[in-house]
Amino acid sequence: MTEEQLLGPRAWGAPCGSAWLKATPDDFQVTEVLDIPLSGEGEHLWLLLEKRGLNTEEVARRLARAAGVAVRDVSYAGLKDRQALTRQWFSVQLPGKADPDLSALWSDELRCSAQGRHRRKLQRGAHSANRFLIRLHELQADRAALEQRLQQLAVAGVPNYVGPQRFGHQGGNIEQARSWAQRAALPPARGTRSRLLSSARSLLFNRVLAERVGAGSWDQVLPGDLLAFTDSRSHFPATELVADDPRLAALDLHPTGPLWGQGEPAVGADTLTLELTQAAAEAELVAWLAAAGLKQERRVLRLPISGLTWHYPSADCLELEFTLPTGCFATAVLRELVELTSNSQGSLQSDI
Repeated sequence: MTEEQLLGPRAWGAPCGSAWLKATPDDFQVTEVLDIPLSGEGEHLWLLLEKRGLNTEEVARRLARAAGVAVRDVSYAGLKDRQALTRQWFSVQLPGKADPDLSALWSDELRCSAQGRHRRKLQRGAHSANRFLIRLHELQADRAALEQRLQQLAVAGVPNYVGPQRFGHQGGNIEQARSWAQRAALPPARGTRSRLLSSARSLLFNRVLAERVGAGSWDQVLPGDLLAFTDSRSHFPATELVADDPRLAALDLHPTGPLWGQGEPAVGADTLTLELTQAAAEAELVAWLAAAGLKQERRVLRLPISGLTWHYPSADCLELEFTLPTGCFATAVLRELVELTSNSQGSLQSDI
């Protein structure tokens, strides 16, 4: 499956050029934004780690071995890409134990920037956002068109597509999900099951979003929509009064699309028709997601880009900085700018 089949049309027109992504890990940097003050005491040691060329699970395993605990006693807020420079939080549960000596772990690929004790373990999704610094090399683009596009994205945001890397190489996760759905069965391995269910849900969400991008309504309120704030998991029905809410124009409030599960979506009118039409096209996947016990959830259709800045370190290099909410993909931003070539199959996302 191609990227266009997995995602959908771009909102702001054709790419302004082309560029190379991830020439080195330092060209893709992401830092978790954590707004939780550490208490300074408790059985959980929290660490802010900077890693290169390592994935999150490998770091968790190394921490467990060095601290003399089980891997299940190591927690992290979100998964981060291997082919990148990332700064993310971990916690290690150490009931009745002193801080372990972790000095043997530190190297050019892994180091500790800060640490402290806390009463609670670090939960998945505990951080509020991720800050990105991305350098695009071998840039070939119309500079004036690129400048205009960047200003447009800073003001209006982008469609909140789930990135193609969620679906595996050439959409392989979707083919596996369809195979299991046809058998009305679930993979026995927990990790595989979670990955395929997430991929199937993401495909259905992207299909709905793609339809609304094509119709020009991805950033507008339709009759029957459910709305949500950027950083909230709750949603509420749109009304004529809400449709004029200035927070929509300020990119604080957004229409939402479905993350499929049991039951019918709570939308109405034209939005319900659109979503049920897309669901009918993938009826086996929809039934499979419901049978797996997943609940109906919503995801915002529009992705605001906070603090977007850019400059050109050289004539053929563009450096971008911006912040995204957790669970959102840098791919959604970059694909609205240029066509990308990359030497990595990494996640390019805020969090899985």
